[in-house]
Amino acid sequence: MPTSPKTRSPLFQGIRPVTKSRIPAEIAAGVTLAALAIPEVMGYTKIAGTPVITGLYTMLIPMALYAIFGSSRHLVVGADSATAAILAAALTGMALPGSAKWLALSGALALLSAGFLFLARLVRLGFLADFLSHTVLVGFLTGVGVQVALGQVPGMLGVAGDGNTLHSVQLVIRQIGRTNGYTLAVAAAVLAVILGLERVSKKVPAALIAVAGAIVLSRTLHLEALGVRLLGPIPKGLPGFGLPQVAWSWELIDKLVPTAFAMFVVILSQSAATARAFAANYNERFDENTDLVGLGMANIGAALTGTFVVNGSPTKTQMVESAGGRSQIAQIVTCAIVLLVLLFLTGPLAYLPEAALSAVVFLIGLELVDLKGMKRIFAERPSEFWVALTTALVVVFVGVEQSILLAVVLSLLEHTRQGYRPHNTVIVTDEEHGW
Repeated sequence: MPTSPKTRSPLFQGIRPVTKSRIPAEIAAGVTLAALAIPEVMGYTKIAGTPVITGLYTMLIPMALYAIFGSSRHLVVGADSATAAILAAALTGMALPGSAKWLALSGALALLSAGFLFLARLVRLGFLADFLSHTVLVGFLTGVGVQVALGQVPGMLGVAGDGNTLHSVQLVIRQIGRTNGYTLAVAAAVLAVILGLERVSKKVPAALIAVAGAIVLSRTLHLEALGVRLLGPIPKGLPGFGLPQVAWSWELIDKLVPTAFAMFVVILSQSAATARAFAANYNERFDENTDLVGLGMANIGAALTGTFVVNGSPTKTQMVESAGGRSQIAQIVTCAIVLLVLLFLTGPLAYLPEAALSAVVFLIGLELVDLKGMKRIFAERPSEFWVALTTALVVVFVGVEQSILLAVVLSLLEHTRQGYRPHNTVIVTDEEHGW
């Protein structure tokens, strides 16, 4: 239920009022989120092409800033597969993935995305959250899921890949005979552990257990000597603080603005849809325009601490809700745990096989493929199914950024069509069936 920011303080809306009796449950939910999400955000760095440590950075300052400035009590902000895929597609050809320049450009995109969010807040454009229709969003995320999953196959086989999904598939087919058996075994074991434990309970930190097991096996069996690629040394300590080190120019901004706008549309649509749904579930107030400030501040924090764009995450939000979290206190607890990991526990990550991380991301991609949603759309509105399918195919075969532009156009056409030809129904009484 939206409310005017004039009636409430714009700060700590996701935390106040604090109920003492709920604090133990919030702490438990924060610990659960950290256990479930840390392997996930590390995996997102493989999509974004940034160093693994930057995934942890997304759960530190950005998450804390959203907890302070955002409106939703439930929304979890952090690394996200959709925006990470847009980032990687846009920067391909501009810099080498994982390089300092690539990371600096990622920070620049986070800054520009924040700029769009603040601009939208100034002119009260929170209603643009409905810019992407649900149908198009299902198709878009399904396409991203297919792209992400296919992109991790080379890493699970131990062969060379490519930034382009179709080229990567072709390379895998040509190099299938060079598959490293040990690498494939690691990936298969991680998949088996995660899927097996999730069948037992969704609350079990399956990915964390699988990743920890892979680290122990790697160190014990010296998998690197068998041709299994490891992550290598991970820097510990707090992230640096400062503006992205790029050569700012109008030419660079002109190149990055379309990508930043595409990210802005996804951030706004996905975050608002998630926050609105959870607010409705608990009959809570939610101010879309205040949330724009929270999301903008989170992305400012991402840019200034050397990581990439962040977004509201439906999956992480559901993790907290399932664990009993009902406010941003849980997210603050998660930030504290991530801080401890950064200060004391990055050493063991050096022994993590890249194939294990690829397997985690592969499953993340599959979870995004919403076949049930596509079937439901086809059964209820066949014409909209073809819109969703077209969006998904454009993501896979053309590109993520181009699909966003198509999605916006298709959403506008769909809204216009429904407004021009509304479905009118007259309800009458019936002696046998009632109304």
